[in-house]
Amino acid sequence: MARDPGRAPVRWTDLRARLISAAVLVPVAWVCLWYGGWIWTAWVGIGALGLFAEWLRLSRRQPGALTLAAGLVYILPAAAAMLWLRYDAAAGWANVLFILLTVSLTDVGAYLFGRLIGGPKLAPAISPGKTWSGAAGGLAFALAVGLGAAGLTESPIWRALALAAGLSVASQAGDLLESGIKRYFGVKDSGGLIPGHGGLLDRLDGLLTAAPVAALLAVVLGRGVELWR
Repeated sequence: MARDPGRAPVRWTDLRARLISAAVLVPVAWVCLWYGGWIWTAWVGIGALGLFAEWLRLSRRQPGALTLAAGLVYILPAAAAMLWLRYDAAAGWANVLFILLTVSLTDVGAYLFGRLIGGPKLAPAISPGKTWSGAAGGLAFALAVGLGAAGLTESPIWRALALAAGLSVASQAGDLLESGIKRYFGVKDSGGLIPGHGGLLDRLDGLLTAAPVAALLAVVLGRGVELWR
């Protein structure tokens, strides 16, 4: 298929930095998740402190008690959700892994499809770079996580797909929310800690909304239940 001559060439200038960042962060996160306990608590706690430190820097542009309170409301529920979910001895490891894979692959799918296909913008007033093709790609990659979970555990496919789709939508909503926050504060990135991504808020925006959604579902289902079963 010939490339549209009116479309700018696809640029992958940030791909190398993204891959290097992932090669460093993913194994560390995996080890912390696997061991759980105080190691996971420390990992989540350090992440939450880093997120709020970025929020404090952003809040200098719009100072006030309400801005600080908004940061706590934005960050703490996800941190609490990740800790509470992991501390389920029977299903915590599997549930948190499902969430992390779904959110991460939603980001990957959105990045790849958005760059390769482009097309109509998803929410140009909030984030001019996001496209409907990227949203569809993110959803498709998330559904692959659901299929994998259903296949490995012989659980109902429809339920695993529904969970993956819901978390993917929540993750993409979180991405748009963070884009709106950056637009409100007048910045391009929340920070520069992670090469290829920006700051922690840029990297974890989807998790900040998807994790509380998963925790609410876990409350409904009860402890010791894998969310997709």
